[in-house]
Amino acid sequence: MTSLSLFDANEPGLSAAVPLAEQSFVLPGFALPHAKTLFDLVMGIAAQAPFRTQYTPGGKPMSARQTSCGACGWVSDRKGYRYADCDPLTDKPWPVMPILFAELAREAALRAGFNHFQPDTCLLNVYEPGSRMGLHQDRDEASFVFPIVSVSLGLPAVFQFGGAQRSDTVQRVPLQHGDVVVWGGADRLRFHGVQTVKAGQHDLWGAQRLNLTFRRARL
Repeated sequence: MTSLSLFDANEPGLSAAVPLAEQSFVLPGFALPHAKTLFDLVMGIAAQAPFRTQYTPGGKPMSARQTSCGACGWVSDRKGYRYADCDPLTDKPWPVMPILFAELAREAALRAGFNHFQPDTCLLNVYEPGSRMGLHQDRDEASFVFPIVSVSLGLPAVFQFGGAQRSDTVQRVPLQHGDVVVWGGADRLRFHGVQTVKAGQHDLWGAQRLNLTFRRARL
């Protein structure tokens, strides 16, 4: 386990974890101390594995553009939702997950009460104004014992956090640049999504929102 030195709870601008449910939390500003480095790392990943539009098994284009890094990457096409060892665009392994990415995910999970989280994949989503993500569950992983860590960068967005059923009441949680959401345990399979991203301009990311979603896809 790494130390908390890179993500010090006393860092200026960081606030206490805000509970959403029994085992779900927002960590306001948690990623801010390393925002510029994260930007550079994302650009490096995109140079190797470009952001692309993926399609649902039904053939509909997804609203956000995506890529991955780590031991495997999440893909979606006519064959279904799954994790793949290689990028379908290049037939090469996905870019290695940067050390800072893994440390950020581990420390955010620890702050939320999940010890020893070791992510093996990160899904990167780019949302341009007008993009959204419908309510869904993350259930393509081999086990649901590991939490989800979601990092928001760039334009603000409204995170939708529901229950075990799609019809359950949904919380609407405003997220700003640098905020991190962690959920797992009893809340691991809650439905969640992102409302339509509004037009705007961020100093670093421009007219877009970037989301990093860390998971443990395989045992």
